[in-house]
Amino acid sequence: MIPSVLWLNRFLPAVAVAAVCAALAASVQAAPAAEAASPAVPAAPTQAAAATPSPTAPGVLRAAVEKWRIIDSQSGPVNYYAILRDGPLSFVRGSYQPPNKKAVLGFEIPEARRGRLRRLEWSWRAIKFPVKGDECVREKGDSPAVLYVTWRRFLRWYSLKYVWSTTRKPGTVCDRRRNAFVAQDTVVLQSGGPPGVWKHESIDLAREFRAHFGEGDEHADVPPLMGLGVMSDGDQTKTESSGDFADFVFSP
Repeated sequence: MIPSVLWLNRFLPAVAVAAVCAALAASVQAAPAAEAASPAVPAAPTQAAAATPSPTAPGVLRAAVEKWRIIDSQSGPVNYYAILRDGPLSFVRGSYQPPNKKAVLGFEIPEARRGRLRRLEWSWRAIKFPVKGDECVREKGDSPAVLYVTWRRFLRWYSLKYVWSTTRKPGTVCDRRRNAFVAQDTVVLQSGGPPGVWKHESIDLAREFRAHFGEGDEHADVPPLMGLGVMSDGDQTKTESSGDFADFVFSP
């Protein structure tokens, strides 16, 4: 099996151990289907992040939404993601409906670029919040928008799960997981607010890795960046959940 398929099956660390054993049986579904225009959402002012993407500069990697793929090992049988367009902007919309199982889209970093990318920017917005979703409570861990950022060192996977929460305050860190194969933290970046409003995010990837997994060493070695995952889910609260994702840009 080609390395990209193995990676797509294994890069979410929450199931890294099982995925390593089951990778050869995995398959990758088709990308989300494109649609001509986005359906109506609540009117709200958009920020600069929702404007036309700027020209690509040297060393920049743009994770075009058309290149994202469903990760079979993390997803139920229903692909509830679609590529929508609003003028020049293309974005992914996740629209979870109960009783479906959750589904996750993944983007693989090209192997030659994995050690050269230092900053990640993206835009997202919440469309519909899961009722009483709470990422810090296992039975309620649903979000309108989630971004996974994942690294790997040998057989150990490291992941930061950035969420737009229904209830938790921005800055909250919870659901810490640590074992020989998995290291993961959940980090709340946005919370609540009116639906339909784009927010722009920018993170220093090395700084974030060291802050969560560097054991206090601000110069700790950062392993190769493997990829991203996005998700909208409501399978635990059994309620509708929806969010949009756009303009994923890596820079040196």
